[in-house]
Amino acid sequence: MGQRFLVSDCEGPLSLNDNAFELAGHFIPQGEEFFQIVSRYDDVLVEMGRPGYNAGNTLKLIAPFLKAYGASNQNVETFCQENVLLVPGAQKTLTFFLELLPSFIVSTSYQQYLEALCKVTGFPLENCYYTPLDLEKQEISHDEKDQMRKLKKSAVENPGFENLERIFWEKLPQMKISSLMDDIKPVGGAAKKEAVEDIMSRFGYRASDLIYIGDSITDVEPLRFAKDEGGLAVSFNGNDYALDEAMVAVISSNTLILSLLADLFKREGPEEVLEFADSYAAEPEAALKKQCVKSELVAKLPSTHTFLEVVTSKNRDRLKAESGKFRRYMRGESIGGLG
Repeated sequence: MGQRFLVSDCEGPLSLNDNAFELAGHFIPQGEEFFQIVSRYDDVLVEMGRPGYNAGNTLKLIAPFLKAYGASNQNVETFCQENVLLVPGAQKTLTFFLELLPSFIVSTSYQQYLEALCKVTGFPLENCYYTPLDLEKQEISHDEKDQMRKLKKSAVENPGFENLERIFWEKLPQMKISSLMDDIKPVGGAAKKEAVEDIMSRFGYRASDLIYIGDSITDVEPLRFAKDEGGLAVSFNGNDYALDEAMVAVISSNTLILSLLADLFKREGPEEVLEFADSYAAEPEAALKKQCVKSELVAKLPSTHTFLEVVTSKNRDRLKAESGKFRRYMRGESIGGLG
């Protein structure tokens, strides 16, 4: 056995935020609606398999619009610092992860949000991968601000695919502010898998010793990678995209169950976690006693809403419905419904 290690997404498994959605809502008029439109467009491009396009590129597409409506490095940083909302239990879970085994966060979120989250939780920023955002790198003229605002209005009034294609790949590239997009490389989809591979290369870890925790379309590739390479792929309150690749579905109001799974994974490995999940779905108390998980964790588990099940072809559709419903309950309809 090599060194087992843990990689988790941030927004969803650890925090209730969708920071980019919230930034759009804060800086851009009708920004939440605009973000949802661009996010759905992003999902379509990923499903189409457009060459060179990764899940999470919404963060690239919205950046010039944030700039056009007055976002700056400083006020984005301030907003992030004032708006970190953790999943219940996440603070203790992150501390537990770090004490238990090498742990990393691989997030599509902007750098400013990860910096704020690490400051709140004490998680080391050097163990994080994120999307750099420098809004000062490119100036924007008054004329281009006006053009950007017209393009946003057009997207909201006509969110059809052809109009969004025209906006993002015909109109916007003709403007100087488009260079801001060129410098933003979101850590989503294939880029998240590459981040996991970078961790493995830096520290000499093996893919079969990986537990990956994710919840959305940006986690599809690393979840699939963990599953295909003999590691463990876990969905935490995940959407349909995550559950298509996950081996274990967690539906919970608290991250405590992730601490239990990480502890069992370190001690026993992925097969024993799957066995535990099967047992837990049938008889939670018996499963906890059988696996001899840490007593201090077990004692707190009954106070949480926690459901755990191995994902199969027979139960996947049911789990998608149950997880999606609980996801929207935990994070709200707007954020919970994003890809």
